Amino acid sequence: MIKSVVKTPLKSYPVFIGPGAIAELPVFIRSHFQQLTKIMIITDEKVGELYLSDVVSLLADFQIETMIVPTGEKAKTFDVYYECQGAALNAGLDRHSLILALGGGAVGDLAGFVAATFMRGIPFIQLPTTILAHDSAVGGKVAINHPMGKNMIGAFYQPEAVIYDTQFLESLPQHEKRSGFAEVIKHGLIQDISFYHWLKEHITTLDHIEEEDLVTFLARGIEIKSAIVGEDEKETGVRAYLNFGHTLAHAIEAELGYGKLTHGEAVVIGMLYALQLSDKFAGLNMKTEELYSWLHQLGYQTELPNGLSFEALIKRMKSDKKSIHGQIRFVLLNEIGIPQIYELTEEIILEELKQFSS
Repeated sequence: MIKSVVKTPLKSYPVFIGPGAIAELPVFIRSHFQQLTKIMIITDEKVGELYLSDVVSLLADFQIETMIVPTGEKAKTFDVYYECQGAALNAGLDRHSLILALGGGAVGDLAGFVAATFMRGIPFIQLPTTILAHDSAVGGKVAINHPMGKNMIGAFYQPEAVIYDTQFLESLPQHEKRSGFAEVIKHGLIQDISFYHWLKEHITTLDHIEEEDLVTFLARGIEIKSAIVGEDEKETGVRAYLNFGHTLAHAIEAELGYGKLTHGEAVVIGMLYALQLSDKFAGLNMKTEELYSWLHQLGYQTELPNGLSFEALIKRMKSDKKSIHGQIRFVLLNEIGIPQIYELTEEIILEELKQFSS
């Protein structure tokens, strides 16, 4: 098992990664919450069926409440958020209570936002069960969606710990593996060219990932993310680089309807479009043919989904929370590992979308 520490200007917390890491949970709770009253576990229907009883058994010495929410982005609605707040109140949670987010990125986002706003903020711990959550569980961004955009209602709120038991990943379907691994690729592209090449060399299929390789890339991805968050906790500067590929990806997700395409699969398309823009406007010199070939080998879709209007995508991008005064901003690469933010006109974006789709 690997233990690392995320350090931000306001808070530091541990990350435990490896098979069997969940055994650290009751130990950590006893040592950090002497006045603990109750624990509420928020999980989704699929994860709850697989792992909830095991976690409840592990915490048999504590007063446990549970809340089951829909799977995926359907959990990140105001109605579900409101139900979670009501459940916490009805269960008698107070300011000395603790929330556990057992699930993927959507559950972590929802449960973290519930914790951030319940009685003006109570502690929570991330218990990720997907590869994608290696990105979302670290860094303190918690949120729910709005029909006009993804993660529009939320906060910056750091967990007390992240306990990442890789045995929970064994049940992941292929599309969820692809979704999570996309963010791992992103970390290599924006920060570490040697890590990017390591990934291409070692991960040639997502059908079976060796435990050592899995722990290695999760730990390195978290290390990259935590270093950026430590420098810029509230996204006033370099943290925006973590949005590489996300400008178009969020527009695709919103336009298709959340959950129709996984977040990471949309990010892959967004990254490829950003690389096209990087070649034209940021001076990137990269042979993307090798990247396309590798992505196809891993089972990714690399083109825009059918039936999407370019104009509608641009409108979505203009309303993205990363835009300023309606100006669309993209994270582009000057080189692999050297990102920079560019503002592009709608005319350029439209023309490049046409070329990308062809």
